[in-house]
Amino acid sequence: MLFVAPIIQLLILPQAANYTIRNINLSVVDLDHSSYSHKLSEKIFASGYFRSSGYPASTSEAFKLIEEDKADIILTIPNGFSQNIIKEGSQKVAVSVNAINGVKASVGNNYLGNIIQDFNNQIRTEWIQPARINSQPSIEIVSAYWYNPLLTYYIFMVPGILVFLVTMIGANMSALNIVREKEVGTIEQINVTPVSKSLFILGKLIPFWILGNIIFTVGLLIAWLVYGIIPLGSIPLLYMFLGVYLFALLGFGLLISTYSDTQQQANSIMFLFVMIFNLMGGLFTPIESMPGWAQVITKIIPISYFIEVMRMIVLKGSSLRHILYHTGIVFGMGVILNTWAILNYRKTS
Repeated sequence: MLFVAPIIQLLILPQAANYTIRNINLSVVDLDHSSYSHKLSEKIFASGYFRSSGYPASTSEAFKLIEEDKADIILTIPNGFSQNIIKEGSQKVAVSVNAINGVKASVGNNYLGNIIQDFNNQIRTEWIQPARINSQPSIEIVSAYWYNPLLTYYIFMVPGILVFLVTMIGANMSALNIVREKEVGTIEQINVTPVSKSLFILGKLIPFWILGNIIFTVGLLIAWLVYGIIPLGSIPLLYMFLGVYLFALLGFGLLISTYSDTQQQANSIMFLFVMIFNLMGGLFTPIESMPGWAQVITKIIPISYFIEVMRMIVLKGSSLRHILYHTGIVFGMGVILNTWAILNYRKTS
């Protein structure tokens, strides 16, 4: 559970959690059957983002494919498509999108729009005289993608998933710590010893703090060996923030353990919080895209700070001064949670 599970998850999750949408089922209703309509269809399917779900003879037949979930998008090329392009220089096409999956609908529509726009530019180039092109001014746009020049999704996703795995393992293990002592009955023996509450909590925290560092190290090695991700920033700085983060995270797990009477109860409570961390920590959904009330909640979720810091150091090469705010907030959370856990642990002699 401590080592094999994180390794397997880090190898599998980045492959599955990918926002690059492909294999969008596209149905083309070609009412023109001209060379231009065939070229447009070929260009769309050659992009690699779409796969054909048929060429129905009418729009009504195409809508049946959407109703049966066999098509995501319908492209209708009207009759007279090529003639209107040649004679009038313009022509509209209809795009109908199955928007049950909003993300897939939006991304698929953007893909299709960009391909059609590129096809439109090709048509214009074919019909404008070369001499006229040379006589007109032109603007060339050169884009530069900072920190991820190839737009590789793994580079963005793997650091966040590594943070989530460290959180999941560390929180679950620490949450089961004291409550197991209660279940097996050894807590009574500990309570009659002269060990103070703070030292007892510290003794429960340190082993999992070390294990968290080991799991994180294994994750970094996998990120390097499998995905070719090498942190641009300081690796010791990563471990510095990891130490502060584990201080807060393990304190939270120990706090839950002091309130729980059984391991099943501790597991259930931690499962609730891990789900909230997963959905609201900024791993899959940008925090800036959340509603205002949700953004307020993310400010008290420690994983949101670590995911942001992880991406800042690994991808941007940020230095200590860039993460001082995050470090201060997470350290403050750690002080509050561990103090709460110490006060809540009832030691009787």
